[in-house]
Amino acid sequence: MAIPSHRSSAIQDTLLRCRRQFLAVGLFSLCVNVLMLTSSLYMMQVYDRVLASGSTETLVLLTVIALGALGVMAALDAVRSRVLGRLGTWFEAHLAPEALSRGLEAALSDLPYRAEALRDLGLIRTCLTGPGMLALFDAPWVPVYIAAIYLIHPMLGHVAVAGALLLFALARLNEALTQRQIRTAGERAMAAARTAEALMRNAEVIDAMGLHNSLTAHWQQQNHQALRLQEQAVERGSLISAITKAVRQALQMAALAVGAALVIQHEATAGVMIGASIILSRALAPVEMAIGSWRNLVQSREAARRLNALFDRSRIRPETLALPKPRGHLSVEGLVYAPSPTAPLLLRGVSFTVQPGEALAVLGPSGAGKSSLARLLIGTRRPRAGCVRLDGADVANWERGEFGQHVGYLPQEVALFDGTVAENIARLGAASAAEIVDAAQIAGAHELILRLPQGYETRVGEQGGLLSGGQRQRIGLARALLRRPRLIVLDEPNANLDAEGEAALNQAIAAMKRTASLRPTAGAAGPQIAQIVQPLSQE
Repeated sequence: MAIPSHRSSAIQDTLLRCRRQFLAVGLFSLCVNVLMLTSSLYMMQVYDRVLASGSTETLVLLTVIALGALGVMAALDAVRSRVLGRLGTWFEAHLAPEALSRGLEAALSDLPYRAEALRDLGLIRTCLTGPGMLALFDAPWVPVYIAAIYLIHPMLGHVAVAGALLLFALARLNEALTQRQIRTAGERAMAAARTAEALMRNAEVIDAMGLHNSLTAHWQQQNHQALRLQEQAVERGSLISAITKAVRQALQMAALAVGAALVIQHEATAGVMIGASIILSRALAPVEMAIGSWRNLVQSREAARRLNALFDRSRIRPETLALPKPRGHLSVEGLVYAPSPTAPLLLRGVSFTVQPGEALAVLGPSGAGKSSLARLLIGTRRPRAGCVRLDGADVANWERGEFGQHVGYLPQEVALFDGTVAENIARLGAASAAEIVDAAQIAGAHELILRLPQGYETRVGEQGGLLSGGQRQRIGLARALLRRPRLIVLDEPNANLDAEGEAALNQAIAAMKRTASLRPTAGAAGPQIAQIVQPLSQE
């Protein structure tokens, strides 16, 4: 979590914004670590003063003071843990929208690191609020405790220094033995998680075609590799942790032995012997805690590295000025496109124009590039050469929030959001009931929706799984037609429709064309349908 001076990142900038909170935790740690000496001082006073004097009053007073100090320490420790907890929550909430946005861009660019960014944010938040972070705040006090032991007696100080060096060496050994396995295991685990998510999305196909055993074996092979690497890291880390605990106990015994020898030689008292042992235990506790939390610390560091790489990636669209509402002139200029740099070209020199009120159908066999053309028309894919312009502006560079207000899109595979029918048609935004019903009526879905159990308030389930394919298709069409956009792109809109649905689709297209032909002059208020681009493959 260190902040290098030569380079900044989104995570580092966010942590810098929390420097006041970190400073507060540091101050609380100062007080907590000072109060940690309470038990040592109490034992020293009891052995050296109370037992020697036999004063009950002194014992009671010391006990009351010690209990009060321990109560204050517990309160301060709880406060600093609470501050770290709230800081971790704010950290994740602050970066989560950017991580989600970047993940969506990665999905559009067919890159593998997508939703994993949100899981990595959660991992860092857990690290910020966990015992490992408290150990880091307590670690600077190790030299202070060792100095206090030196003040008690130099021989005890030598034991403390030797113990601290030995534990730090074990910590470095733990890093060397586990870091590579933890990093590789994390990468394999993410790959296995992506495979599992793909299997869940295709559960019906897997069940219908009996692919469960073969695909499960494929996933299990990936998952086993990740688990095996995690197991190796845990085994090595557990071994180092066990050695650390044994070494720490041995060091305390060594401190007691040296203290006892000093008592025998009349160079120290019994209270000094006990107090030094307790201080040594406290001095070495942060190192032991850090070793125990080392796996989480390494995982968080790797998560921060992946997130920084994601945040440092160039945005797929530059920031642009707000553009006026388009009239609907679509111009396609020499499009050349391939899915990847090594894939063959799907589109070569495609050019055409569509005027407001016109409908264009693109026909061709499967794999001809119709869906790719649809994605290029709405700007979610970038061509190798050429350009798609709406009223002269490149659709790929248009700000998405503004662009979406003027465009309706129905993908080949309609995926609805988990919510009600009305919320899906409203695109999970603020839309009036009149606008929602108007879109449904144009799409010919109004009567269909009214026949659902709760009408427009019927929940569709995840990905619209509670509806049939035809129902999803028509509700998706209504979503595309919300507020009568200027450009509508439909990718095989009749793929899941019956005769009634196809008739409704044709009526919707005709209605939108009529609405566009009645449009007032540019800049005036009126219907917002400009044209329909309709790739079809079944004719």
